[in-house]
Amino acid sequence: MVVVASTRAAAGVYEDTAGPLIAEWFAARGWACVVEVVPDGAPVGRALEAAIAAGMDAVITSGGTGVSPTDATPEMTRVLLDRELPGVAEEIRRRGTAATPLAIVSRGLAGVTGTTVIVNLPGSRGGVRDGLDVLDGVLEHLVDQLHGGDHVRTD
Repeated sequence: MVVVASTRAAAGVYEDTAGPLIAEWFAARGWACVVEVVPDGAPVGRALEAAIAAGMDAVITSGGTGVSPTDATPEMTRVLLDRELPGVAEEIRRRGTAATPLAIVSRGLAGVTGTTVIVNLPGSRGGVRDGLDVLDGVLEHLVDQLHGGDHVRTD
């Protein structure tokens, strides 16, 4: 599932372009995907709760990770996580700083709740691309592990 946190896109002020980018990324890997555009704040938390209750394997959010008064995606995410994956969030920020020093301001989180992986990405298409590049080799492994998969031995 993709949850886009954008009050203006949810109100129809402009069309969201980050959600379709993430949906295409999921589709290219053979994963079915639903995109939901919601206002910033509590609606993000409700969308995450619904995705977890529905048994979604992965939820990627876009937007609401900055420092504006309405940016609350990390707060909505943190209360639902059983375990954080700080290395994933750190790598998304690290990759983003190659394109813009403002990427370091992103407060996005990554973690797991039950058998659902949740990752917060920035709202910009560039930030989404950077985040998806990080997730490309990791998300499938995380989902497999949460469903009881074993580590593949390489030695």
